[in-house]
Amino acid sequence: MAYGTPRNIADLTAYYTHIRRGNPPTEDLLQELSKRYRAIGGLSPLGRITQEQADKLAQNMNTRLPGTSFKSYVGFKHIHPFIEDAVESMHADGIEKAISIIMAPHYSALSTQSYSDRATKAAENLGMPTLVTISSWYRQPKFIAYWAQRIRAMLSLMSAAERQQTIVLFSAHSLPRQTLVADPYPQQVLESARLIAAAAGLDNYELAWQSAGRTSQSWLGPDILSVTRELSKSGNYKKFIYCPIGFVSDHLEILYDNDIECRAVTDELGAQYLRPAMPNTDDLFIAGLGDALIQALVMMEPAQT
Repeated sequence: MAYGTPRNIADLTAYYTHIRRGNPPTEDLLQELSKRYRAIGGLSPLGRITQEQADKLAQNMNTRLPGTSFKSYVGFKHIHPFIEDAVESMHADGIEKAISIIMAPHYSALSTQSYSDRATKAAENLGMPTLVTISSWYRQPKFIAYWAQRIRAMLSLMSAAERQQTIVLFSAHSLPRQTLVADPYPQQVLESARLIAAAAGLDNYELAWQSAGRTSQSWLGPDILSVTRELSKSGNYKKFIYCPIGFVSDHLEILYDNDIECRAVTDELGAQYLRPAMPNTDDLFIAGLGDALIQALVMMEPAQT
């Protein structure tokens, strides 16, 4: 399951209206979002990449567990095929057992829980399949290893002096502060940053938040653009490695919020913008998702006896 993205500009209004819980966006909001899509080439690759991730994950599982047959289904939160559509397709195909996984590593009652709730409700209404949900998978060793390897590869191309002037900025999607009371999301993201930093042998790193909504609410911070400016002002850092560890593929928040907005700030400051490739369909990353699925299979054992 993933957030979803318009497949063409004609989908934009319906997509944005769904995000806004049935309230159509103003013309100004629509034009602003349209401008962002145009800036990254017209469309986000999220839908295509999510399907490729699903296909490759099914292949990975069928290779690792040849005695069991796996088939993947994709459901989006805000566009067809919706999460409910995916569950209905499973039911129509006679799938009796299913594991749902969200293409976001960290759990939040505000965001990822809604994916799981919709899938569970759809399955219960249909009477099948029996559904086991993976609520978070940010501790998966191969997920940690993916980012650590990418960071080390970048640092290996620098001299010792350059590495001293390099800072790694880990980030994840900001959420409204008032919704995060007792929510594990901020702590899980912080733990991810610490685990990756330790695996990569980092001394210089910070955690920031990005892609906050444009509302009157207070959002989780500090904001990544502000952090970049503050770190540059200290005079210690000339290279910034941005690692959006709360995301798993190229899409609008990466290609615009990082590659355009963050790059604009580093250019303004006379610093260098660097970003490792996103996990997308990388073999190590997909194998890590496979590990999460195998762990979830253990939870289904009582249904098999």
